[in-house]
Amino acid sequence: MVDKKFQWNENQKKLKSFLLDNTNFETAIKLCLNQHSMVHLSEMSSITTNSFEDDLWENLDETTLRTSTNEKGRTILYGLWHSARIEDITMNILVAGDEQVINTEDWLRRTQSSICTTGNELNPIEILEFSKGLEINELRNYRIAVGRKSQHIIRNLEFTDLKRKFSKEALSRIIEEKAVSNLPDANWLIDFWSKKTISGILLMPVTRHHIVHINECFKAKNKYLKAINK
Repeated sequence: MVDKKFQWNENQKKLKSFLLDNTNFETAIKLCLNQHSMVHLSEMSSITTNSFEDDLWENLDETTLRTSTNEKGRTILYGLWHSARIEDITMNILVAGDEQVINTEDWLRRTQSSICTTGNELNPIEILEFSKGLEINELRNYRIAVGRKSQHIIRNLEFTDLKRKFSKEALSRIIEEKAVSNLPDANWLIDFWSKKTISGILLMPVTRHHIVHINECFKAKNKYLKAINK
């Protein structure tokens, strides 16, 4: 059997190539949707196989979600919040020029988040405090809403969109809406995204960035499981 993570990584290489080729555009969109589905709960897209996020949630309890950290001091809830916010910001403000999901349907109140930002500015102590207050089920629901909106945006892209870069006005919106903190630990993201095209955003953060943080979350999960099984 082909390892699921190996296959995802191989498909990501294909996606990068396909996004450059108009003759493979439909294949690229289909593959992008599949890659994206694998880094969200399967409930988001109704795929029939277990996604990486499905695997992460297995055998997790509230204590593990809120308090177990990886070597960077990041909790599982922080990783899930952070990667969802990054996707919400880039896909809606930059790619679609639309309203962020977090600003619809009262998501900030529902998740009981103390911040609207990506959380890049938080230190390990602040991450633990932040994680104590999140409403876990609503964070799951927020991630699903973000993922479904992104899939809608991806399905409506045309090949000519893929090389488009982002206006100063769109990039400024990110700070104006307090989506990214205007502090050095966070606002470097604006410069990072300013150098990308839509195809670049589809590759990172919309697909690969989630894998990075899911892997970090697994490290936090495994650290906790190892400690309680000693």
